[in-house]
Amino acid sequence: MGGDQVEEAVAGCVAALRPAVDQDWTAVRAGGLEWNCHDTAVHVADDLVAYAANLAGRAQDGYFPFELTLGDGTDNTGLLQVVEATGALLAAAVRTAPPGVRAFHPYPFRSADRAGFAAMGVAEVLLHTHDMAQGLGLAYEPSADLAESVLTWIFPHVQPGPAPWPTLLWATGRGELPGRAPVTEWRWRNNLVVPAERVTLTGIRPAAADDLRLGGTGGFDWIEGGPYEGTREACSHLMKAYEAGVHRPEFGVFALVRPEDGRAVGGIGFHGAPDEEGRVEIGYDLAVGARGNGYATEALRALTGWALAREDVDVVLLTVEHDNVPSQRVATRAGFTRATVEEERLAQDKHDLDAGLRLYIHHS
Repeated sequence: MGGDQVEEAVAGCVAALRPAVDQDWTAVRAGGLEWNCHDTAVHVADDLVAYAANLAGRAQDGYFPFELTLGDGTDNTGLLQVVEATGALLAAAVRTAPPGVRAFHPYPFRSADRAGFAAMGVAEVLLHTHDMAQGLGLAYEPSADLAESVLTWIFPHVQPGPAPWPTLLWATGRGELPGRAPVTEWRWRNNLVVPAERVTLTGIRPAAADDLRLGGTGGFDWIEGGPYEGTREACSHLMKAYEAGVHRPEFGVFALVRPEDGRAVGGIGFHGAPDEEGRVEIGYDLAVGARGNGYATEALRALTGWALAREDVDVVLLTVEHDNVPSQRVATRAGFTRATVEEERLAQDKHDLDAGLRLYIHHS
């Protein structure tokens, strides 16, 4: 997801709407929206340039205080040129932003990276082109690849459907899918990032997890020996949850990225969402070349603190192999205590703990 996808989406928008430039767009409602087609097109251009400005300017606390205004007498052809230009600005901002840079966007964690801004821009273009095409009586359907990219980057909570475009329309209240209730309220979701001392825990989206489980990098710049097999296995579990429609992104998998050089050194994540008793379990690994530097302790402490600050989490668990002394030391340094014999026996009875593993507990 990047500048190429933004340009592809904008080119498709302009090509679809150009046959209707002689119509009065102010007199035609855009699909199911309250806006007319003219105002919807201005909204698209305004969003594209706002995303470009926030990303390029590294906005941290809100949108930059400006608004797009068309010149007097701008006709529909000129309006499409504005959409093209603002799309080019976003594509350029995405291409020139370093991978780890994040800027303000309100939902849900108050920031987005370059892929997030690209995906949001593509989503705005695809969905509102659909709205305008409906109002103007035009045929429009973007490529399945573009629709799927939007879903896997900023709709990680939405179960994949039989085809990406109808699924995206359904997920945004614009269509129906067999066997699924209509959507009346929706939001996309940028990934969660949790800062630690010398690493940043960067949430891995389904698009990146799919690449990692298949042997790729997930778009991260890994140090030699990374990612370790535990991260790839965790991404495989993430994809199973995503495909089943039970993935909760904030309780997913994170890459450990060093801000100093942008290199990924390991992975950490949850085994799933909190159970009915408010328990979550964390697992982690590091590339061999990153071990012995305290990264795992910092990451574990940060993710545990984030989890225990939530109302739905009371206990964080770790299971560590009996002979893995370094990992046991990580658990202790991060504030975990070894479970009692009775607690371990109870966990074994519940099939939470295999023989040869040791349970560590961190209470809120």
